[in-house]
Amino acid sequence: MFGNRRARLGAFLDGNSEIEGKYTCAGTVMCDAKLRGEITCKGTLIIGKTGVVQASVEAEILVVHGEVIGNVTVSERVELKASARVLGDVEAPIVSMEPGAVLDGRCCMVKEKPAQTHGVVVPIKA
Repeated sequence: MFGNRRARLGAFLDGNSEIEGKYTCAGTVMCDAKLRGEITCKGTLIIGKTGVVQASVEAEILVVHGEVIGNVTVSERVELKASARVLGDVEAPIVSMEPGAVLDGRCCMVKEKPAQTHGVVVPIKA
């Protein structure tokens, strides 16, 4: 469920929870809840099979098993599992989709943005 990383779960929002507003978190968070509003995660956000997120989502890593309705901006990678359903635009350097996953929106695979120095654009090397 956590990919190749050995991640320690920092928070779990179960299927009986409903949250509305702005949710900010860090580390690895598993969301099986219904959440409306905005999510900002400095770490890994996992939307479980029963998770329904109607929000704009920002994260370092996003793994979707459930449903996301809203635009997604991710700095490292997005993983859409077979049961995933995303209705909105996805922006990330790496996007992977398993057969059966649904993405109804634009997908923009972007690299890091270049640094600017005194009006001169200097590319950032990885």
